[in-house]
Amino acid sequence: MNAARLGRARNVDDVRAAARSRLPRAVFDFVDGGADDEEALRANRRQFEAYALSTRVAVGAAARDQSRRLFGRTFASPFGIGPTGLAGLVWPGAELHLMRAAEAFDVPFTLSTVSSVGIEEIGAAAGRPHWFQLYIFRDRAISHRLVERAAAAGFETLVVTLDCPVGGNRERDLRNRFTLPYRPSPAGILDAARRFSWLMQMLRHGAPQPRNMMEAARRSGAQTLLAFMEGQLDPGVTWEDVREVRRRWNGPLVVKGILSPADVRQALDAGADGIVVSNHGGRQLGAAVPPMVALPRILAAAGGRLTVLCDSGFRRGTDILKALALGADGVLMGRPTLYGVAAAGEAGARHVLDLLRREVDRGMALLGCPTLADLAGDRIVAHAPAERGREAQPVAGPGY
Repeated sequence: MNAARLGRARNVDDVRAAARSRLPRAVFDFVDGGADDEEALRANRRQFEAYALSTRVAVGAAARDQSRRLFGRTFASPFGIGPTGLAGLVWPGAELHLMRAAEAFDVPFTLSTVSSVGIEEIGAAAGRPHWFQLYIFRDRAISHRLVERAAAAGFETLVVTLDCPVGGNRERDLRNRFTLPYRPSPAGILDAARRFSWLMQMLRHGAPQPRNMMEAARRSGAQTLLAFMEGQLDPGVTWEDVREVRRRWNGPLVVKGILSPADVRQALDAGADGIVVSNHGGRQLGAAVPPMVALPRILAAAGGRLTVLCDSGFRRGTDILKALALGADGVLMGRPTLYGVAAAGEAGARHVLDLLRREVDRGMALLGCPTLADLAGDRIVAHAPAERGREAQPVAGPGY
């Protein structure tokens, strides 16, 4: 994607379209798809339509500050890059590009357990500490070793993902006969050949591998990465496993995949410092509740005792502002910056972060919010009931 075309991408959906045109269908569907009939995937976009933002005027918002302090570090914006597995499928070394874009915009970056760039390589290249996402595998020793490696490489915050007891039923991948390591199906070979830029990169650099998992995958004897991962995902994980990770990790610990207030109490008891309200981007349970629907009850259960982040479905600066107005401390996003890398490498990821930063800033100006703290109070309105003949109701956010 050349600079001129990148500049014409006015929003995340434009960048998504550019990524779709550059990637083979099977690879794009792996990034873009959801579980079952993708009900949760669609609901993640509709969830924002249930809320509207209420403006204040003449408040003196000439200067605006969208910085947010998370886990002892102040970031320039209230959003960051969430974990995305094997991002190297869309661009060689994609995680390095994502990390550098995050550093350029001073926002969090989260490296996936199943990354195509190793923990140590990211740590050596990083200009500041980042976050590491962890699965608790059936073989607990694999996970505990990853915790040790992340600490040794200088990662600062550990994000433990709990909403993958088994793999989601991603029917796009099944139809495309998608597997990891990626090998095009007979029907996909011609499609891949048409994506010349992507194909040349793959031929030059080779198919991406799960660098953090290579040794364990080889020892397992599994024929494919997917078979290894399916074998290691464990529906037997309990909160005691989280407590064991807590004992092994000295920095901030975040639990990702929370949709129930009951799990907030469990996270607190396990020693978590934060949670991510998430349905895994609609990729796990196809009928999962959208995070913004669950967020108010989650915040009530947290009672200010945890840092509460949110992900799944965010595409606009106003989406981010709605979550913050409800009371979330920040937002993570996986697909938007991955679309950016798929379209144009690091420049694409930077473009997405710049779009979102400017949308947040413009939204704050239009709302009359010099700071994010000004989003508290009556700035968000639940307006879906008005469509059924009932008056729209303000939603009380807890503020900051």
